[in-house]
Amino acid sequence: MITVYHNPRCKKSREGLELVKNSGKEYQVREYLKEPLSEEELGKVLEKLSFYPMQLIRSNEKIWKENYKNKDLSDKELITVMVENPKLIERPIVETSNTAVVGRPSSNIEDIL
Repeated sequence: MITVYHNPRCKKSREGLELVKNSGKEYQVREYLKEPLSEEELGKVLEKLSFYPMQLIRSNEKIWKENYKNKDLSDKELITVMVENPKLIERPIVETSNTAVVGRPSSNIEDIL
């Protein structure tokens, strides 16, 4: 089963979801702003992405710049920040049972479908 971590207000996220829909494969959508990931779930996604937490943070977001930009945060603290502020999570994320990609560029999604 494919999971798309989706923000419907984001053009790139909508494009990524459309790619998954058009693949004909079974998928589910999780609007992570409405249903935030737990720290454990986000940790598993990061493992599948092979990312450090900072690689998944949208560092140009106002909330990041105003509250976290100049702080020296551990990976665990960064995960907590993303769980508490899901808007900071890069999108879309497409996850399969054994891997995940960030859909920027959207060709990343095509690579795992």
